[in-house]
Amino acid sequence: MKAVVIAKFGGPECLEYRDWPDPRPAPGEAVVRLEHAGINFIDVYMRSGHYARSHTYQTPLPMTLGMEGGGTVAALGEGVTGLETGDRVAYCIVRGSYAQYAAVPAWKLVKVPDAVPLPVATTLMLQGNTAHYLSHSAFPLQPGHACLVHAGAGGVGQLLIQLAKLRGATVIATVGSRDKAGIAAKRGANHVILYREVDFREEVMKITGGKGVDVVYDAVGKDTIHGSIRSLKRRGLCVNYGGASGLVQSVEPLELAEAGSVFFTRPHLADYIGTPHELKQRADDLFAAYTAGRLAVTIDREFPLAGAAAAHGYLEGRGTRGKLLLKVSH
Repeated sequence: MKAVVIAKFGGPECLEYRDWPDPRPAPGEAVVRLEHAGINFIDVYMRSGHYARSHTYQTPLPMTLGMEGGGTVAALGEGVTGLETGDRVAYCIVRGSYAQYAAVPAWKLVKVPDAVPLPVATTLMLQGNTAHYLSHSAFPLQPGHACLVHAGAGGVGQLLIQLAKLRGATVIATVGSRDKAGIAAKRGANHVILYREVDFREEVMKITGGKGVDVVYDAVGKDTIHGSIRSLKRRGLCVNYGGASGLVQSVEPLELAEAGSVFFTRPHLADYIGTPHELKQRADDLFAAYTAGRLAVTIDREFPLAGAAAAHGYLEGRGTRGKLLLKVSH
C-alpha cells in the first residue's frame, strides 16, 4: 500500500510518500480501508520529535503518521464482534492513518451513521472528541459560566465554541484576523478579540467586569499561556491542550497562586476516551448534534495523501479556518 512515513524527526520535508507493508489484523483488531485521514497538531508534535519521550503517544522510527481516520472495515481479526466487513467506521488516537489501510483495535472504531458523511465523521473523532471532553469533562460548562477559547476559527475552536454555547456558557474567542473573527462570531461566540490588535487579557477583564473567566481553553501555548492564566477568575482553570505557537515548557506554581489560586492542567485526549463506553458516549453526542443541525462542521481543505507535507506546512502557518483532511485514493 501507499503511506506517508518518517524515518527521522524534523520538518515537513521529512514526510515520505512511499510503499509500505500492508497491515494484517491481530486478534482484537480490524483493518480499515481508509478514505480520509485527519491532519492535526499532534501529527506535527510526533513528526518534529516533541513527543519522542511520551509514553501515551509513542513515536518509534520509522513510522506512519496520522492519528485520525475514516473508511470501511476491510478485514477482521480473531475475536472481533460487533463489526462486519464493509461497515463505515471512524477512529482516533491510533497512529498510522496517513495510509491506504490501517490496523486499529476494534473497540476504538466508531460506527458512522448513514446520515453522517465520512469526512464529517473523521473530523468529529479527534477534533470533535477534544472539543467534547474540554467542554463536558475537563471543565463541565454550565449556564452562567464564561470561557475563553483561543484560536476560535480553527478546527477545534469552531466546534468548542458551539458545544460551549449548547452548554449555556458565555464564550469569548480570540482570533488572528477580521475574517476569522467573522467565523468565530458565526459559530456563536458572544465576544471576539483580535489578539494581534489588543491585549487579550485586558479585553477579557473589560468584558467580564474585572472578574475574569471560569476557564480558558488554550491550544496556542507558548505565546498565550501566561496571559491565559491571568485571564481567569479566582480559582479558575486553565486548560492547555496544544501548542500552535510552541509547546509550553514550564509554569511556575507561584504564578498560579498570584493569579488567584487558579488551577492548570495539560490533558491528553487518550485519557478522556479510555473506555469503549466513554468513546461511544462522546461520539453519539457529537453525531446526534450534527444530524440535528446543532453542530456545524467546517472542512477547510482536503489534500491528497501524497500532499501531506504541504498540508503540514499549511497547518503550521496557522491559517486554517476549519478541518484539514487527507483524501486517500486507491
